Amino acid sequence: MTAGGPDRPGGVFSRSFGHGPRNVLAVHCSLAHSGAWRRLAGEMAEDITLTAFDMLSHGRSPDWDGTGNYQLLNADAGLALLDRPADLIGHSFGATVALRMAMARPHLVRSLTLIEPVLFAVAKSDAPAAFAALEAASRPIEAAWAAADLALTARLFNRMWGAGEPKWPDMPEQARAAMVRAIPVVPACYPTLYDDANGTLAPGALDPVAMPVLLLHGSESPAVIGAIVSGFSRRLANARALSVPGAGHMLPVTHAAETAQLLRGFWGPA
Repeated sequence: MTAGGPDRPGGVFSRSFGHGPRNVLAVHCSLAHSGAWRRLAGEMAEDITLTAFDMLSHGRSPDWDGTGNYQLLNADAGLALLDRPADLIGHSFGATVALRMAMARPHLVRSLTLIEPVLFAVAKSDAPAAFAALEAASRPIEAAWAAADLALTARLFNRMWGAGEPKWPDMPEQARAAMVRAIPVVPACYPTLYDDANGTLAPGALDPVAMPVLLLHGSESPAVIGAIVSGFSRRLANARALSVPGAGHMLPVTHAAETAQLLRGFWGPA
């Protein structure tokens, strides 16, 4: 593994895993960090060299100062690491960042893999019932945030979207503190994710995303994710969607071997 400090392009920390011929850039989910790709990269160490960066307010990257658009700032940071064409992977919020990267620089993206993308505006438009269920499930998180209880907000968010293990009290204090540090960016991104404030779904906006796209979701994920995947399948010209049996939202971590197998089939030979 190799790593670069926060003086790297875009001011973010990045690291690389593996030593294979295929160049891959990966964007992690909210409240995680670049190390979340370690298991998947380990499954494919002979096939790929995977570079991952810590989004702002995550891992070893600087804190976001609240100015500018968080999604687009991270997309710019990721693009600064792309000096040649790569296969791009994003998970959850990181998938929305990866999508914006592909929209901005399609000539640098050989293929795009969106794992459990959380652009909820897709479901808001296409699947009102699934969107309403998401809103209902999120109410305890919203109440904790309104009460300015950052630790409870992070705990409830992790319970809803995390792998389920370890439980919050069993996590190392450092891991809990990292999630509390990152949690303010989640509500800050609601206009982007719920209302499509960045215009990802605007007419013609997705036209540059003509490269092959793989949409992955877990069979046990909330229904809203399946609705989003279906919506993107209809909106992207060259997309295919696959479900990982028995997996939830954290499938790149919990089902790394299955994810690796699907990626090999999608990419084909290096």
